[in-house]
Amino acid sequence: MVSSRRSWEDSDIATKHYLGSCQCGAVSYEVEADLDQTVTCNCSRCQRLGIVLAFAPRGAFSLTSGEGNLTEYRFNTKKLQHLFCKTCGIESFAYGDSPKDGSPMVAINVNCLESVNPRALTSHHYDGAAA
Repeated sequence: MVSSRRSWEDSDIATKHYLGSCQCGAVSYEVEADLDQTVTCNCSRCQRLGIVLAFAPRGAFSLTSGEGNLTEYRFNTKKLQHLFCKTCGIESFAYGDSPKDGSPMVAINVNCLESVNPRALTSHHYDGAAA
């Protein structure tokens, strides 16, 4: 279960609890995230996957099943740990460190959240192809 005692939560009224999973359901998680701050990216990976991202502190994330069914992919700077299901191949989240302060964070693939339409969100675009 995701802890509800975090100082960042008090100042972020848009943060809500979500359930997420890969396509086959072998990997599932819970996360407290702010979907008012989603990001799309045109890097070589995100562009191909069509990912809409939300970022949250690592402490706001709990992997509830499938840890043994994850495989990892790292590219470019190798700083992000892209994790995807060995069965269906879906990357529902990635681990990394915040570029702001180096604190552990999780990048959530909003396409994998239950009851969320990521195409209805207003996302900020990040030019990963130029980075």
